Amino acid sequence: MERRDTAFRGCVPPEKRVAIALWKLATGSEYRTIGHLFGVSVSTVCRCVQDFCTAAETLLVPEQIRFPDEENFKEMAAYNEKRWGLPHCVGAIDGSHIPIIAPQDYHCDYFNRKGWHSIILQGVVDGKGLFWNVFSGLPESCHDARVLRLSALWELASRGNHFPAHTRNIGGVNTGYYILGDSAYPLLNWLLKPFHDTGRLTAEQQTFNKKVSRARVVVENAFGRLKERWRCLLKRNDCVIQLVKSMVVTCCALHNLCESYGETYNSEWDALTAVTVVEPVVEVAQGAEEGRDVREGLMRHLLL
Repeated sequence: MERRDTAFRGCVPPEKRVAIALWKLATGSEYRTIGHLFGVSVSTVCRCVQDFCTAAETLLVPEQIRFPDEENFKEMAAYNEKRWGLPHCVGAIDGSHIPIIAPQDYHCDYFNRKGWHSIILQGVVDGKGLFWNVFSGLPESCHDARVLRLSALWELASRGNHFPAHTRNIGGVNTGYYILGDSAYPLLNWLLKPFHDTGRLTAEQQTFNKKVSRARVVVENAFGRLKERWRCLLKRNDCVIQLVKSMVVTCCALHNLCESYGETYNSEWDALTAVTVVEPVVEVAQGAEEGRDVREGLMRHLLL
């Protein structure tokens, strides 16, 4: 992000350029307001944000958000089992809305059921609330299950190239590593979700749903802490779609950086809470039968 002085004027120091970008990400303030605060032009603020996010995607994101290796999977599974009692679980997946201004093209696709325009951020977190996979940029009209199918996670996991071939007998079923999702996601051997509540669930199924919901709260808390710390994701973002995508991924990497180093988080920031939206149930034939077997085995294990 460093620039050279010219014959006409001195460049903005890299420390100040980083500070300008971080102020934009942390507050979501308008370019003009930030320009007055730092004594630079609106165009300079815009360039600083773009350059910082580009540099972060090149250097910071690959370092902070990366697919775990086999040793990382073992550590995540051990942590989740110790904390939530769910063996072989390596994380939870969910989606979150990122407010934007109406784009010029296909703006209706970005209009959500809450009455504003947004894109979707899909995130997978470990038991500590750190993102190890993110995918963003699709319009709100895409269902969570479709967002998953269009992501790299789906492609790698469906081909068996993502989760290590490490199985464990759980409740009489050989189970590999898996993540937890809500009812909007398909039931697969590597993605488990609660039983759909038809009003006729058995006591065992209700107990299973409660345990899974307790474990899934980690991804909801991660989204909450992400947005409260980096408020450009909480307010309506006035940047173009492509830059918004870059800002989202950058903020996820910064979230991991702050959480890993124990950066102070003020609980008063949790004043605004997200409204839970009930998504329709989605099932797919491929892998659903194996997913049901894994879920039944896990339920038997939890009831022991």
